[in-house]
Amino acid sequence: MEQRISIVTLGVEDLARARAFYESLGWRIANEELAGSIVTFTLNGVGLALYPRAKLLEDIGLPDLDGRATGAVTLAYNVRNREEVAAVLAGAERAGGTIVKPAQDVFWGGHSGYFRDPDGHLWEVAWNPGSPLDGAGNFAW
Repeated sequence: MEQRISIVTLGVEDLARARAFYESLGWRIANEELAGSIVTFTLNGVGLALYPRAKLLEDIGLPDLDGRATGAVTLAYNVRNREEVAAVLAGAERAGGTIVKPAQDVFWGGHSGYFRDPDGHLWEVAWNPGSPLDGAGNFAW
């Protein structure tokens, strides 16, 4: 198996609400033809999909277990400078997200905070001075 992640799929309760949230962040739909059943975004070499949670669990073959069936995961959005952390968090809050942890300096030398999207998915927004993004916005350790 090669070392990569191709697509991250988030199970969502309300596909239209989830789509509106991510579009409010400025993200553009990758395939409008599929948007009635799955909403897709092309990121830096990775796809993000929003898919109805019940259908995702059905596809996997797992019971719901009160939202714990798919495990605990956080997604990270790295930015180019320290100040951008607070700006991205504020944008997520304006779009309907909830700030879980405000922007602050962290033990590993960077600056980060967390927001929760309307379906409860946790996103870390981080500036890491030891891993600057390249010109295309790609991250590398």
